[in-house]
Order: sequence, then structure tokens, then C-alpha cells
Amino acid sequence: MRIIIAGAGDVGFHLAKLLSYESHEIVVIDLDDEKLKHLSSSLDVATIKGSSTNYATLEEADVNKADLFISVTSFEDTNITSAIFAKHLGAKRTVARVKNDSHLQERERRHLKDLGVDELISTIILASREIGRLLNSAGLTDVFHFEEGKLTLLGMVVDDKSELAGKSLKQTAHLNPDNAFITVAILRNGETIIPHGETTFEVDDHAYFIATPKGLNQVLALSGQEPCKIKNVMILGGSEIGYNTALKLSKDYNVKLIEQNKERSFELADSLPGVLVVHGDGRDKELLESEGLSKMDAFIAVTGNSETNIISSLLAKQLGVERTVSLVENVDYVHLSQNIGIDTMINRKLIAANFIFRYVREGHVLHVASIHGVDAEVLEFVVSEKSKITSKYLKHQKFPKDALIGGVTRKGKSLIPNGDFRIRANDRVVVLCAKDMIHKVEKFFK
Repeated sequence: MRIIIAGAGDVGFHLAKLLSYESHEIVVIDLDDEKLKHLSSSLDVATIKGSSTNYATLEEADVNKADLFISVTSFEDTNITSAIFAKHLGAKRTVARVKNDSHLQERERRHLKDLGVDELISTIILASREIGRLLNSAGLTDVFHFEEGKLTLLGMVVDDKSELAGKSLKQTAHLNPDNAFITVAILRNGETIIPHGETTFEVDDHAYFIATPKGLNQVLALSGQEPCKIKNVMILGGSEIGYNTALKLSKDYNVKLIEQNKERSFELADSLPGVLVVHGDGRDKELLESEGLSKMDAFIAVTGNSETNIISSLLAKQLGVERTVSLVENVDYVHLSQNIGIDTMINRKLIAANFIFRYVREGHVLHVASIHGVDAEVLEFVVSEKSKITSKYLKHQKFPKDALIGGVTRKGKSLIPNGDFRIRANDRVVVLCAKDMIHKVEKFFK
């Protein structure tokens, strides 16, 4: 595929990085010389200095040959305009990043599509949705449901109470007599491990499993942790992400929101009738304690300052809050959560880049999921009759070593396959694989 990315910021850079693992032809457009130099020195991509709203720049990028044009600059108007121009110049599909697509009426969306913008992506909406998903995984670090829960990817921290600690996958096989789950990844000190029989679980590992409904409780039991029920949530920061998150969560939880700006606090109180809004400085430990931080089940820090979010989340953990989520601007910080005690750090630009990544997938991919801090992707395929994966039993397939088939749903039933399993047409298959293996994995499902 020929892919043109307008914008060499964090979203554009990470997207180009994901795509560079594969044999796509990538061109990045930006006005900033330094960003382009950093990108071209780090990745095997072509760069063009110029404005993506300039016809001459788009023609220089051969936009008429583009299979996909993605505009992810910091300016919403630029993204929409350049996507429209790209479409009219011949780009097959266009994606534009906007601030908050929930503000767009359906009529406006249709109008933009008629003009040439095929998809709109909002980092605010995606981040708010991700926070909501993370709260549903209380007691776990991550949960993704496939086929309405017939298969579930779940992550947990291995502590010293866990039956897994200090044992290899082979040594713990007896804990899974019904083959109801499989270990698909381990995150250890920032390194992603695709495990095999001799791989040993260590204390403080983040371990990830794919489980059938029966296997869910078995994995929770192995963690040595009691699942907690989220009821009371405190949100620090009344930004657009804070507002959207509060709006979403207030339907299911008791939500308290702390906002430093007095005028913004009144705006939030008027627009969030189901949320208790408090005007105050979230950096003030006494304020957070007086507002009942220690009684909260979850704490979500989404101010515009990463350090404030991290420190306040650590305070929440110290006071016994079960679930903490911290928004950070630096992509590199995402890997730190495992080491410093915060349950999950999220970066909205990283979430957006991973979401856009699904638009270039091949081989009947239904879903793409990214695990925070893990250098791997989770893909769900629907198998066709011509798919290579149906030709042999799994043990005879030359499947990449840095990839694992974690689960299969067949006619409504969930299965954890072993080497003697044979995948059939119309099966839905969940695979976890290293990012540089995605292209090879996809070939098995084309």
C-alpha cells in the first residue's frame, strides 16, 4: 500500500513506526524540518517539507496514487481540508484527526463524507473510551472481549501470592486441566516476551492470557488477587478528556471531578448534572484526602500536566485506591507504569495511532487491539476457505515464533487450540504477535 501521513508529530511518528515494520510505501508531510529529520533518521520513510493543504505539496507526494491518506496534524481544520483535497486529487481513502467528533451532528458527518473525508478520528473520544474499558477490568491490568465475551484477553500482575510465581509454563500446565486459557505474553521490565513452555513467571511480571468464559475465573484465582467492584470514581482534571470520561462513567458509577479553574468548574457542574464537581488544586494532598480519595475505588488523572497526573496517581495508590489510570503526554512514559506502581498510563496520541493502524490491515481482520506498554498487537481474523491456515494442523504450520494463536470461536463455541488443532473456514481466530510479525501472520489468513 502507498500511505501518505500528514503530520510528523507523536501520532504521525508512531503510526509511521507501526507501518514501517511492513512493506508499505510511506510518505510523511510536515512543515517542521526538525520533526522530519528525526523521523527520516529513525524510520525508513520518505519525507516532504510542505503544507498538506497545498496542492503542489500533495502532488509532489503523488497523492493520486495513495491507497490511504491520513491527516493527523495538531490542527483540526488542516486535517479536514487536506483530507478533502487528497480525496479530490485521487486518494482512495482518507482519515482526518479531529478534536472531538461527538460535537459533530450526523448531518455534518455525512456532509464531510460527501466532501471526501471517509473517517474521523478523535483522540479525546478514543482516550475516554479507553479509560472506560480499563475500569471494567478492575483487578486486572487489561481486558478485551472478543465475540461478546466468548474469548477474553486479560492481563494481571503476578505477585508473590500467585501460584504462577517462579514456575514455568510447563510446571503450571496442571493448573489448566480443561485447557480453558493460554498465556500469550509477558511484560517484564519493559520487555515483551512471547512465552513458550520453558518461560518462567516472575514476581511483578505483567502476564497476559486468552481465556474462555470458564477460564476467566481460573486465571483470576491464579493471580492471588480478589477482583474488586468499582463504584466510586474520582477524576482529576476537567479537560475535554475529563469531561467526556465523566459523562461516560456517570451512567454507571458515582463520579467526583476535581478542576482547578473556577470558571471551568462552573461550566462542568452545569453540563454534568450526574457528577459532583469540586473546584480545587489536584496537586493539594490535603484537598484530595478531604474529598475522600482514600474511599475511592478508582482514580483517573487527566490534567494537562503529566507529572501532576503521575504523582497524584501514586498518592491514590498509597491511600489504597484499587485502580489508577494516568494520562501522560510522553509516549515513552507508557512503559513505566509497571515499574512505578500506577496500574495504567495512557497516551491519547498512541491510542489514536493504534486505532488508525487497523485501516491498513489485510486478511479479513475484524479487530485490532493494543495492550498498553506491550510491543505486540492482538488481531482477530475471520478465516476464509482459501486461507493458508486451514491447510494443515497447527503443529505443521510454520507459524512465526513471535506469534501465538490464542483462541478460536467456532459456531458460537470458544476453543483454546493446541498443536493437534485444525482451523476451519468461518472460524474466528485471535492472534497475539510482535509488531514486526504482523505482515507474516496476515499471510496465513488471506
